[in-house]
Amino acid sequence: MEYKMRRFRQQLPEEEVKEILRECTNGVLSLVDEEGIPYGVPISFAYDRARTIYFHSAVSGRKIDCINSNPHCSFCVVAQDRIVPEEFTTYFRSVIIAGQLQILTDADEILRGLQLLCDKYSAGIDPTAEIAKCINHVKVMRLNIESMTGKEAIELTKAR
Repeated sequence: MEYKMRRFRQQLPEEEVKEILRECTNGVLSLVDEEGIPYGVPISFAYDRARTIYFHSAVSGRKIDCINSNPHCSFCVVAQDRIVPEEFTTYFRSVIIAGQLQILTDADEILRGLQLLCDKYSAGIDPTAEIAKCINHVKVMRLNIESMTGKEAIELTKAR
């Protein structure tokens, strides 16, 4: 479901949203467990420049349990958060994504997700040995993006 931003003047253009996803290195993945209890976890990610984000995880744990019981999620990335005390505000830029997570089983797509993560966090280093070492001890998830919105502080919007 696509929500309309109430403060639409502060909405970032789609290309700036995509740039934030390409450049930022972490975000908070918010899930809900089978009892309806929310769970937010900081996580590294790789954006594939389309409408997909890849994550990796241990093969078991609370995150995997949450995804298995409810694949819906929210993912938030904060690109800027500069406190401006004299104005009683922050100059922020952020992205919020909603979608559904899928724990991957297809070997080719698992490798693609791991390769994208390695390209982002270890650029220029051949990841072949590292991927071979961890492939049986990791889960790879794909977030299928259903909505994606970027927003910035009104002060930043006015400065454009």
